[in-house]
Formats: sequence, structure tokens, C-alpha cells
Amino acid sequence: MWTRELLDSRRVFQPQAWTAVQAHAFLREVPVLEASGIITRIPNWWKNGRGPRPQVSVSVGGQRAAGLGVENMLKCSVEATLGGEALTAAEWQSLMHAQEGLVALRGQWVEVDREKLQSVLEHWKRVESGAAGDGVSFLEAMRLLAGVRLGGVADEATAESADWSEVSAGGWLRETLERLRNPDTAAEFDPNEHLNARLRPYQATGVKWLWLLQSLGLGACLADDMGLGKTIQVIALLLRLKHEKPDAKLRGGKAHAPSLIVAPASLLANWKNELTRFAPALRAGFLHPSETPPDEWRDAASAEKFLAGRDVILTTYGQAARIEWVAAREWRLVILDEAQAIKNPGARQTRAIKRLRAGARIALSGTPVENRLGDLWSLYDFLNPGLLGTAPEFTRCMKAMHSALPPDFAPLRRLVRPYLLRRLKTDRSIISELPDKTEVNAWRPLAKKQAALYESSVRDLAEKLEAVEGIQRRGLVLAFLMRFKQICNHPSHWLGVGAFAPEDSGKFLRLAELCEEIASRQEKAIVFTQFREMTGPLAARLREVFGRPGLVLHGSTPVKERQQLVAEFQRDDGPPFFVLSLKAGGTGLTLTAASHVIHFDRWWNPAIEN
Repeated sequence: MWTRELLDSRRVFQPQAWTAVQAHAFLREVPVLEASGIITRIPNWWKNGRGPRPQVSVSVGGQRAAGLGVENMLKCSVEATLGGEALTAAEWQSLMHAQEGLVALRGQWVEVDREKLQSVLEHWKRVESGAAGDGVSFLEAMRLLAGVRLGGVADEATAESADWSEVSAGGWLRETLERLRNPDTAAEFDPNEHLNARLRPYQATGVKWLWLLQSLGLGACLADDMGLGKTIQVIALLLRLKHEKPDAKLRGGKAHAPSLIVAPASLLANWKNELTRFAPALRAGFLHPSETPPDEWRDAASAEKFLAGRDVILTTYGQAARIEWVAAREWRLVILDEAQAIKNPGARQTRAIKRLRAGARIALSGTPVENRLGDLWSLYDFLNPGLLGTAPEFTRCMKAMHSALPPDFAPLRRLVRPYLLRRLKTDRSIISELPDKTEVNAWRPLAKKQAALYESSVRDLAEKLEAVEGIQRRGLVLAFLMRFKQICNHPSHWLGVGAFAPEDSGKFLRLAELCEEIASRQEKAIVFTQFREMTGPLAARLREVFGRPGLVLHGSTPVKERQQLVAEFQRDDGPPFFVLSLKAGGTGLTLTAASHVIHFDRWWNPAIEN
């Protein structure tokens, strides 16, 4: 049995001097002994109720690969270790012939389970020699390193057996991942060299990071906060690619293929202006009737002539999904602006965009996750297909992480982090001269007509809920929520009549109060509404307040006119207010002339509103 005499004069235990029986007895008494202060300085592995364990150590990507890319295979090396040091063949054999439990090895007692050790070693030896000796796929290696189990190699060993193995990045892969995780060291070149502007330090870092990932054939999500200049970072990247030497260009022989930018229709003019301003050397073409006659690019035959000599082609999500030859070509890069447009994996547009072929893919989005983690899965399914598994595998994995006590999403963060770069305006180390944003909730009671209509609708809803069940009940509630929102805007919004008397709406009255103060300061305002049909009445009311007309933009505004409206508003002597529908005007437009932004009604989605 264990005795106190086995401790040295400093009350530090010396298990190397014990027998197996004494060691087992000590393990049983650790909690009592430590609580009483009889012993101190106990290593964590003894506190956990077991001795140190030999492990099967797996190193992935020790040698330089031709490139990464999601389809690449990485070689791995497998060896048995103890405390990070390799075991000799003789030591391994002694472990395999020892009794189960604690075994004396290298002057200490170590825990041994021969069956698990042998099983884990055989498993990794099969991986090492499998696939013609190529090892594991890049996707599986990244999931193993992050500790995310989504199927394949990572799930062949059970969670219990995983305690007897350790996976780490080899020398070359470790250095590469370190560069991805620390964008400041991503590449050595000057992103300002060919640009008609001077990038901020964080923007130069972003360009180098994008360059590194595309050079490795990996997808990248630039998720900088809105207003931090994602567009100019992409333009600087395209300039870098244009001026690279042929032998340094993208793998796969696509050095001279143009890149494809897919953006919402309202942003095409903005991209055109930015390209002309910052990179006139880039030869751009537009696959959209607002910029180029369709007969020049609609069919594959005319497309070849249209693409000749172009560095970058810009189009919309709708056009990219409809034009067959766009999906048939391989582009140098495919870049999605406002990439949250593909958050719904089941949508036809999303499926069409994911069929686009390129040496590497880039997504630009200030809101990569709008509603749920499924948005992230769909985005990464475009960037690096298979990294997060299939949709059902990802859902099961997320449920397992959420059900842990406490919930632990750290493995997911480790898995996605190398391919996502996000900087925030609130981070003073990124940009220090921006003033703080002030948010104010402007409250206003319902007008009498609104209150009566609202109360009547509540009674109507209560009566109808008595007669429906299931999905019909949910649909009814959603329909009435929309009705309540419209009544709160103005009774005429719900009733469908054209008379928008200001005194019939508390919101109209409060909006006028806010804008009267803005007008008195000679400042400008942007007003957002979810509803296109509200843009006209709001503009009419604000015209009375400001004393002169403003501007209106919604989904039916022709694409050709949108940038003209933006340019007009941006002038110092331009209109004093701009009314926009949230979906048409809430993404990607450069509107810096206003000091005030007013949400007339709420979208109930913070990501959209932000």
C-alpha cells in the first residue's frame, strides 16, 4: 500500500521509485491527499487519475507540397512517443508485452492499454501508406488539427481511442498556417505599387493575405466591417496578379484567364467607378445590359471575342446563374461581393454560383453570418467545398458542440479561422480617426387612428387563432406581424389608400421632428424602409421638412440610374435626404455625405440593419 515515506523531504512525490501496486493506491487517494495538504506539486496527469500515456504522434504536411487547395493530399509521418520524444522499437515492444495498467518506463510509471495503442497505431499506419502513400487530404488534415469530427479519417478512431493519439502540423504546413493566421507576415511585396491610391496598413495586410490564399488555391472570405474598403483591397490584388511574372502566377495554367466578379446589380456602377479611379490599367468588361449590349457577350461564340485581353469581368448574380458559358469556363479568380447572397444553399441562384470554376474563390461580406451557422456552411461550401463536410454532417457536429457542457465551438473557430479575415471599425488599432457611432431609439406613441386599427387587428388575430392549428397557425401569426408593422408605419400603408396624412402616424410626426433638427444644422440624412411602397410617401413628407426635394432608390430603380443618384447625393450641394429600400440600398453603396441614418421601420435582423 501507499505510505507517506514514499514522498521526499519536500513532500514532492517520486513515482519512479514506487511499485505498480503503490502507484495504483496513490491514484485512488490523490483527492484526499491534495485537499489535506499532505502533498503538493502534483502533475495534471496524476490529478486526472492516471499516469502519463504513450501516444501515437501523427505529423501532417512536414514537407513542402506543390500547393494546398482543397483537393491536395498531404503526407504524414507516424511514430510512437512518450512526452513528445520518440519511443525505440525495444521500448514499444516492452509496452506491447506488459500487463495492462501502469508500466515502468524511462524511470516513471506510465499508463498502458495495449489494445487501444495497437489499434490507433495500425489505423494511422494505414492512413500513412494509403492513397498511394499520399497520406491524408488537406480537408481531413485541417479538421483533425482543429478537432472537428465530420466523417472520414477523423471519425475512424473513436473518441476514447483519440486520447492515445495526437495530430500536429508538420514543419512546412505549420509555417504556412502561421502565415495564414498572421496576415501581417503573409507575403513580401508592396500592394501600393500599381495602385492610384495609398492603402491603409490594414488594407495592405488584407491584400497580402488574399494573395497568399489564392496562390495556394484556397478560398478566402474578406469579412471586414462595412466601410473599411473591401473593394479597393480586391482591386489591389487584381493589379498584383496582372503584373506578376508568368512563372509566379496561379497554378493550373490559367495565368492569362480573366477573373470574374459577381455583385448585386446596384453595385456594378460602384465597381466601375472604383476600377477607373484606382486601377485604370485593369481592362474590365461587364456582362450586364446596363453597361454592355447583350449581343456582345450573350452566347459562347461572341464571348470569346469579348473576353480577349480582359483582366476582369463583372456581372450580377442573376446573369452569372443564367449564362451557361460563364459556368463552363475556368476563371483565374471568382470573387463574390455581398456574398451573403448565397447563404441559402437550396436556392437555384446559390447552386448555380457554386458551379463556377476558378483557381481560387474569394467572398466579400461584412455579415458572413446573418441568421444562423448554416449561413457559414453555405459560404464555406463555395470557398473550400468539403471543409465543413456535408450540410447534414455540419448540422450534427454543431448540435454536438452545442450540447457539450459547457457548449464548445472552439474547434469550429479553429477550423474556419485561417480562411476568414475580419477587421472592425470599432477597433482603434485598425482605424482611429472615425468618430464613434451614436445610436438612439426614438420612441413615439401610436396616433389615435393607428391605435384603433391596431387594437382591432389584435382582436381579429385572437379570433382566427382559435380556428387554426400547426403550420397554418404559424403562417397566420407571421401575416399579422407584417400587418402590425404596416399599421405602425401609417394606417394607409395597411389599408392601401393613398392618403398619408402626417397626423395619422406617430412615426411620421417623430420623423419630422428629427429631420427638422437635421435640416436646421444643414446636414444630410439617409432614411431606410423595408417597404418599397413607403419610399414615395416618406420622400414627399421629407420634402416639406427640408424645403427641397431629395432622392429615392428602391428595387425598381434602373441600374444605370443608381450610381447617378449616389453621385448626386454625395455632392456638397446635393439633395439633403435620401430614401432607400433596405434590400436595394442597404449593401455596398458608398454613401458618406450623410451624418444621420434613420430606420423608419425595423427589419428584425440586426445583420441586415447594421
